[in-house]
Amino acid sequence: MTASTFRALHQGRAAGDPLVLPGPWDAGSARILADAGFPALATPSAGIAASLGYEDGSTPPEEMFAAVARIVRAVDVPVSADLEGGYGLAPGELVGRLLETGAVGCNLEDSVGHTTLRDPQRHADWLAEVRVEAGDALFINARVDTFLVGTGDPADAVARALLYVAAGADCVYPLLAPPEVLPVLRAGIEGPINMAARPDPDSVAELARLGATRITFGPGMQRYAMGAIGELAQGLRG
Repeated sequence: MTASTFRALHQGRAAGDPLVLPGPWDAGSARILADAGFPALATPSAGIAASLGYEDGSTPPEEMFAAVARIVRAVDVPVSADLEGGYGLAPGELVGRLLETGAVGCNLEDSVGHTTLRDPQRHADWLAEVRVEAGDALFINARVDTFLVGTGDPADAVARALLYVAAGADCVYPLLAPPEVLPVLRAGIEGPINMAARPDPDSVAELARLGATRITFGPGMQRYAMGAIGELAQGLRG
């Protein structure tokens, strides 16, 4: 699969018909989701971290890239990978290591340690370097963390998003943006907007109605699965 195939899935979508990308955390979950008919997948860094025994944000890059590679090998649909803040790698190395996994896209966030926002212009300049190194070979989803660690002001999110799109991002991802601000974001941002949903149909339907282009679930599916296993385990113990 190529980035152009994945990019085309985001384009020309009718209102209320977002691209829904479930989040596999290992090869087995990836096969289940692909077999269910989803046209592409988007790995969650927190879900992979949990599956490998790490806290969110502490997965060594070599283990994250290896996990992504296993997921890509397991399915025949495009896979995008959450690469957090890029692991401190130079743009050329980051792009090269991701392309070696076979992934066709990535999330790149604009906060450090989920506590501090990066300077938006410096982050945009870094994204531009990533775009130059990747050319058209990667779909870049730029995460905007103003609702996670910033002011929560939609205007701030729009300002950052515009910088990142100008730098070459294909899509922006205002993490934890409340559904009710999506129309404001939609009015101010050209191009695809990724929103995070709970792993239930009602959450997906609400974001679709409000104008999301793309919907992902973060670690929601992995946590749902672990909860189900926990309930099973309690039942088996009687």
